[in-house]
Amino acid sequence: MALNNRYEFLFYIECMNGNPNGDPDMGNTPRIDPQNMHGFITDVAIKRRIRNYVQTAYADKVGMRIIMQNATNINKAIAEAHEKTDGIASKDKNKVNAARNYACDNFYDVRTFGAVLSTGLNAGQVRGPVQITFAKSITPVLPLDISITRMLVAENVKGAVTAADYEKWENEQDEDKLRTMGRKQFIPYGLYEARGFVSANLADETGFNEQDLKVLFESILNMYEHDRSASKGHMSVIAPLIIFRHVGTDSNAEQRVRQSKLGCAAAHKLFDLIHVEKKAEVAFPRSFKDYEACIDITRLPNGVEVGFLSNPHDNITWGNTTDEWLKING
Repeated sequence: MALNNRYEFLFYIECMNGNPNGDPDMGNTPRIDPQNMHGFITDVAIKRRIRNYVQTAYADKVGMRIIMQNATNINKAIAEAHEKTDGIASKDKNKVNAARNYACDNFYDVRTFGAVLSTGLNAGQVRGPVQITFAKSITPVLPLDISITRMLVAENVKGAVTAADYEKWENEQDEDKLRTMGRKQFIPYGLYEARGFVSANLADETGFNEQDLKVLFESILNMYEHDRSASKGHMSVIAPLIIFRHVGTDSNAEQRVRQSKLGCAAAHKLFDLIHVEKKAEVAFPRSFKDYEACIDITRLPNGVEVGFLSNPHDNITWGNTTDEWLKING
């Protein structure tokens, strides 16, 4: 089904004793805002994990390929798009558009996030209907840099070719010389908020539909469950996703659809309904349970519904409750 509603959504990422997103220009230390020491995770890092999940869960499904893959050349996929649409080495506008449409039809991340497809054979540019912000921590984080011991070395021994050569070299060394020191960068704890936007109008251009939206939300909830590493520590997306859906208010069905696609309230006003803050009695949070999370339903604008998704395989629970405050985290 085509997408007939504008959406905004929020989700929260928890990191325990890990590096949620290292900065390679700063020795891979966790990224922070130096003015207030709040941490952040880039949008590209989040989208990378969404892509990885889709590639893992939907690799055998038609139209669910990923164009932005690790250690590949995107121009190969652009060339494929031209080959499949008989537009090789052509600058003809119709053939460029045909290649662009092929990419949207076959690559999930192109029709979701968009892509620049003019780096090789020109297949145009795609504006993605889904955009995600940097995730920012609710409270300041504390980047730590600790020493670790590596109980071996990776020495390139001159003249050594065989395993016996390396064993002979090892036997000639003091034991202390067969160990090295390293560093590990991490934060003890951080709770990060990320915001997302879905444009129904741009979805019309790329073919992004309701099923793709469902896959997006499923991927967000599951993305860290399939991205474990020593450097990341323990990372999770804290359910539920909070989703705003624009449904319109007009009594005329056609006009209401138009309102639903354009939206009935500014995104920042919807996000302002959400309040997440550290509990007053907690000095140093070490769990999402150390925060209060509430949403003020009474200020929800007309024509907008709020929904919650806790299990990626369930349907979104839409409910405009009359309670003044709705506890999100129980």
